Amino acid sequence: VVLGSTGSIGRQTLDVCRMHPDKLQVVGLSCHSNICLMEEQAQEFQVQASAVGAQEALSLLERDDVDVVVNALVGAAGLAASLKALESGRMLALANKESLVVGGDLIMPMAQEPGILMPIDSEHGAIYQCLVGEDAARVSRLWVTASGGPFRGKTQEELAYVTAADALAHPTWNMGRKITIDSSTLMNKGLEVIEAHHLFQMPYDRIEVLVQPQSAIHSMVEFTDGSVKAHLGATDMRIPIQYALSWPDRWPSPAEAVDFRTMGSLDLAAPDLERFPCLSLAIQAGTRGGTLPCAMNAANEVAVAAFLEGACGFLDIPACVQHVMESHDAAPVQSFEQLVEADEDSRRRAEAFLRIKR
Repeated sequence: VVLGSTGSIGRQTLDVCRMHPDKLQVVGLSCHSNICLMEEQAQEFQVQASAVGAQEALSLLERDDVDVVVNALVGAAGLAASLKALESGRMLALANKESLVVGGDLIMPMAQEPGILMPIDSEHGAIYQCLVGEDAARVSRLWVTASGGPFRGKTQEELAYVTAADALAHPTWNMGRKITIDSSTLMNKGLEVIEAHHLFQMPYDRIEVLVQPQSAIHSMVEFTDGSVKAHLGATDMRIPIQYALSWPDRWPSPAEAVDFRTMGSLDLAAPDLERFPCLSLAIQAGTRGGTLPCAMNAANEVAVAAFLEGACGFLDIPACVQHVMESHDAAPVQSFEQLVEADEDSRRRAEAFLRIKR
């Protein structure tokens, strides 16, 4: 089942299915609103079951012929699908960042069996592959790489006037609108740090972010003896998608091979936390834990949606997130219902903050 089949990850997942019809059969599709495209996909792959909306998509997971759930839904709405997939014993190929950011405390106890939860993010897929055959106790640091987004090097004054169109012009990756804005604020990297914490049971002080503008190094693992493993390759999301579906096997690549002789230089730098505070805010939320990452994520989703609509400025995004985090009374995560309540309350606070800013 491909949840979010009309989005960037969903379409690229179907590319992988197209290339390997002898190994993968699509039995269900869901979309947010692009029904016409989903109908075309359903006709091509002869899919009988489809759904519109995140809530309706849950019904697809009740089918007896579902082995793997690709969760490419956008936002906190994807958490319910991830929980249901794992509760029903399906393998979860996870592209929905917010599932772990918001509900990692609920999901990870259900995902202890090897291969039951496979990350689709290029960064986490890279780390996963670097850890194959290694003793996790010998890992000293995880290096999560970032492109730096389209505004790398811009001043604070320049950032005050950037538009959504500017932010959507990502230099290396072709992604959906929400994740592309998150990349421009570096919130995306903050979310990925929280994901890495949960996926690899790594303390936050042993997860580092490294700006690598060419996006050729997808992430690295440093070991206690000083050795470092890096995962390099094409900037093509079909590679981590396919690995999540083929694990522990490797299938012929859906992407063109990289000619490293013509790649040129690889630039490395620390992220600018002063001009892009969303990264720090996300790490703060993850470090404090409980329901705070849920509040942080909800505020970010509201602010990003407003920015995309032209209803707030670029710098209002971190300001909104910080305001909601400071006003949130964090508590240990106990249930899905508790997270839903925290999410809704934080969205109301974010909307109120942005109304005042306008």
